[in-house]
Amino acid sequence: MTTNVTTPATEAPARPDTVRADSAPAAPTAPASALAEAPATGPDAAPVPKAASSPGADPSTGRTGHAPSAVRQTARALARWLRAAAVRSAALVALLALWETAPRLGLVDATFLPPVSEVATAWWELLGNGQLGQHTRASLARSFGGFGIAVAIAVPLGLLIGWYRPVAALLGPLLEVFRNTAALALLPVFVLLLGIGETSKVSIVVYACVWPVLLNTISAVGNADPTLVRLARSMDLSTPRLFQKVILPSSVPAVFTGIRLAGAVSILVLVAAEMIGAKAGLGYLINASQYNFAIPQMYAGIITISAVGVAFNQLLVTIERRLSTWRVPA
Repeated sequence: MTTNVTTPATEAPARPDTVRADSAPAAPTAPASALAEAPATGPDAAPVPKAASSPGADPSTGRTGHAPSAVRQTARALARWLRAAAVRSAALVALLALWETAPRLGLVDATFLPPVSEVATAWWELLGNGQLGQHTRASLARSFGGFGIAVAIAVPLGLLIGWYRPVAALLGPLLEVFRNTAALALLPVFVLLLGIGETSKVSIVVYACVWPVLLNTISAVGNADPTLVRLARSMDLSTPRLFQKVILPSSVPAVFTGIRLAGAVSILVLVAAEMIGAKAGLGYLINASQYNFAIPQMYAGIITISAVGVAFNQLLVTIERRLSTWRVPA
């Protein structure tokens, strides 16, 4: 009996280029955050906007350049301001340098024009012993008092004369007579009528300051734009509202021109008035220094008057700018 033995078929070795699907190594799985940040691909993928980058940003650090830009702008503004200040002060610095060197080089007599350094020393001494402050306060009280009274009188009167023609026709000849009479020419009259005290000094300042303010106010009202006036009247504006909305705004530049002129006149006239019969004030300081031959102190008083005038004018310019903010700069 023959027995058939079936030999199991030997399994063929796999080809090296054939890899079973179940035996293939698994691909590395990307982290969830990376998958979330990875841009979608394909025809249906929506475009992903790029991250907005600020101007001047450093791609390596991510820092913006706003701070350096602000510093550069500040430096440029400071350089422009210093350049403008140098241009404005060049003439003054040249004058001071000439004043210092001319007496030392013998170009002028140092007895009558001492160097500016000696004048500065005398000014500091007067400030230290209190004399300069005392005289300055006395002059400012008289000057500002007369100036304020003059403005309070001249502005309303100028508006009245400039707006109402019958009033202008009545007071016109009288104004022409007094406007051509110098204030210092009437100083002896004020002293005789009002005495040698404070009243005469303040009154002469009032008289001298009234005319620049009054005449400029009259001119400003007369030169108001007639188109704006007719337009305001067509809107049935009352006279007070017409003054408030049309006349006063258009008159501010010319009125303040007169006020600034009056501010300078108030100091100049007061100094002349203080040289006659005063016991305090910058005019008295200058006159007394001249009589005592204290020439540096005399020039110190003159410089103080100039500084007060410049500061007062700058104050008036600042107020004018505040009241003229509606104007369009040229």
